Amino acid sequence: MQALDAQILHSLQLSPRVSFRRIAEVVGTGEQTVARRYRALRRDGVLRVIGVINPRVYGECQWVVRVHAKPDDLIRLADALVRRPEVTHVNALSGGTELVCVVRAPLDNSEAGLLHRLPRTSTVLDMRVDLVLNVFGSPMYAHWTGYGQLLDTQQVHALQPADRTQPGQPTGPTAEDQPLLDALADDGRISDSTLAALTGWSPARVKRRLRALQAGGTLSYDLDILPERLGFMLNAIVWISVAPCHLAVGAEQIVRHDEVATVATVSGPANLMVVVICRGPAHLYDYLAQRLATVDHIRAYDVSVRSKRLKQVGSLIAHGRLIRAR
Repeated sequence: MQALDAQILHSLQLSPRVSFRRIAEVVGTGEQTVARRYRALRRDGVLRVIGVINPRVYGECQWVVRVHAKPDDLIRLADALVRRPEVTHVNALSGGTELVCVVRAPLDNSEAGLLHRLPRTSTVLDMRVDLVLNVFGSPMYAHWTGYGQLLDTQQVHALQPADRTQPGQPTGPTAEDQPLLDALADDGRISDSTLAALTGWSPARVKRRLRALQAGGTLSYDLDILPERLGFMLNAIVWISVAPCHLAVGAEQIVRHDEVATVATVSGPANLMVVVICRGPAHLYDYLAQRLATVDHIRAYDVSVRSKRLKQVGSLIAHGRLIRAR
């Protein structure tokens, strides 16, 4: 991977809508060079910047769902799940009999909800559902950075937004916001002028509305990356059991590891879920034996190796490329 591509990825993880000009200033290259490399990465399906609505707006929580099915039924079940808008991640695990999904649903999920209907499906042999209690990571350490060649500390601070106040209670978007949100779900870096043309608003009104949605915690942005296209072929979920009094300390240690994409506290016997991205088996072994081994107070862990990534946040994976999940 080229150093410039890595620096563009890191810049977008820190500030997804930052201008190409600002990235160019920070990394010391030309604006058109940055724009050209970004467009090539997006065109090749390596990355997508997307706008995401906070599930709390709709009173929803995130649930980690592990579904066991017959091997012959798994593909059909996975295809049905990726089409569901409330299912934000779908991954097939090695062995071909288990899917791990993330589902958005209220705490008091009704009988008509997916979490109630799934167990009644004949293809489902067994299912475990755990609630996501907390996701760890500051803006600087909330992303997978195993691709290396990162920005230095000074460059990172130069890309951090000036206003880092905690967002308030998110409020639901209005019907007028829908064209804006639909466009951002397809391309989180779409320009204000294009958004103005789509909505019929002035560019100034677009800026004000985006600022209000972001400040209130209703709208955020995510960078979907396909690590396989960067040479990182092994993805795993590490289920870790930690004593509750050491939970936060252990999670904050783990989230700083370059190989780690996500650290979340979940309900259930394994109270930490850690998503790890590695180049291959030897890399994963080194991570477990040398890095995870340094984390204090781990009582037990289990590793699930992902055989296929099917959906993540706002993207489907098709023919080795990220495409919009519609």
